[in-house]
Amino acid sequence: MNEPLATYAAIDEQSRGRRFPEPRPRFRSEFQRDRDRIIHSNAFRRLVYKTQVFVNHEGDLYRTRITHSLEVAQIGRSVARALRINETLTEAICLAHDLGHTPFGHAGQDALNECMREYGGFEHNLQSLRVVDELEERYVSFSGLNLTFECREGILKHCSVQNARKLGDVGERFIKRMQPGLEAQLSNLADAIAYNNHDVDDGVRAGLISVEELRGVRAFARFHDVVAEEYSGISARRLLYETIRRMADHLVTDVIVASGRNIEAADVRHIDDVRAQQRPLITLSEEVLEEHQELKRFLRAKLYNHPKVRQVMEEASATLKLLFEAYLKDPTRLPPEHQALMQRADAEGGPTARARVVADYVAGMTDRFAFLERAKL
Repeated sequence: MNEPLATYAAIDEQSRGRRFPEPRPRFRSEFQRDRDRIIHSNAFRRLVYKTQVFVNHEGDLYRTRITHSLEVAQIGRSVARALRINETLTEAICLAHDLGHTPFGHAGQDALNECMREYGGFEHNLQSLRVVDELEERYVSFSGLNLTFECREGILKHCSVQNARKLGDVGERFIKRMQPGLEAQLSNLADAIAYNNHDVDDGVRAGLISVEELRGVRAFARFHDVVAEEYSGISARRLLYETIRRMADHLVTDVIVASGRNIEAADVRHIDDVRAQQRPLITLSEEVLEEHQELKRFLRAKLYNHPKVRQVMEEASATLKLLFEAYLKDPTRLPPEHQALMQRADAEGGPTARARVVADYVAGMTDRFAFLERAKL
């Protein structure tokens, strides 16, 4: 049986509610409803064809945004259960955290941000909130998914004070320098853990980084050498998988132990006590964090900036810029519903509103759809 939630966890009955009031669900919790709405959203389904590191057509086994989100949720759920915080809310936030991501990973985000520089910029974290608050069109009573405050809070991982002032309740903590709930903190860290571990796997599979190079990184070498000694003669693939599995287990265990220690030291009794802290309570220990960051630096230097990855991402970046400029110049290239939004933007918001309509459309594309649209141009 599951233990009862800790007093400092996010509790359904104590939720700060939804933007548009709805009757309580009969046979599921409020946070289950959030999770279910996220899974059924169009934006979530599109993640299957959005890049993590490798563009979708480069291979069937590389991670995409949807497999990444599932791995983040799996890590988040494991830690949440151990710490007795809300597992379902954690899962919902993890599944939703990349809903606003552009095609082509961070290269796509950077390209779209450059296009939107004169119109308020573009940031995928804010876009994820925009997706669940405004852009999904599934319900007759409201736009968006009408998620709970706690779920929306977790989706908005970071935000400038300038943007926070426009977001109402969910932006308040950035103005007052408060912490989010533990479930939101956990989702953020689970994202970073999943990134590092699966990018090691994908990078080796692609032949862009080698096991020998990775053995120069402490977090990898420690487990690789132990596994190699314990199971001499196993295949290179199994040796890699077992090493990554142990790395992930080590990180997850450390998060549980270090965070439990932080929570106890802070003597928090309620979610409001969590929000009042100076620093997050869900953390890695200092020693493990240092190794985690070392691996992150290695991946940035050897994988994300590898000439082959950069070449593909430069092409992807040029694709998004071409699409953005073409649609902004000639809105008749947009689908009819977006043409209608452009007409409304002309009447109500001017150039900035027009650009935002185009950014919403381009950000929602999958990798392959963006390439197809480029071919039309």
